[in-house]
Amino acid sequence: MFQTPEEAAKMAVENDVHVVGASSLAAGHKALVPALVKALKKQGADDVLVVVGGVIPPTDYQYLYDAGAVGVFGPGTPVTDSANHILNELEKRRK
Repeated sequence: MFQTPEEAAKMAVENDVHVVGASSLAAGHKALVPALVKALKKQGADDVLVVVGGVIPPTDYQYLYDAGAVGVFGPGTPVTDSANHILNELEKRRK
């Protein structure tokens, strides 16, 4: 919680994770998500999926997808929907 994008990427690499979730409640998503994706790539972890949740205006969703996020989950998204989406994205990468 409260890591910089570089710190989060380092932790992801060190812990060999498949997915990093970023939560935005203070409108930092348009700066933090691209920085996180870039930091993951810099550390050779461009296969780590990035998903985003929080209070994000729907008009920003495409920006986040274009920046490298594979899922954006706004307020009220059922956990089962977000979990299924992430599992489907992981399954695509296995093929």
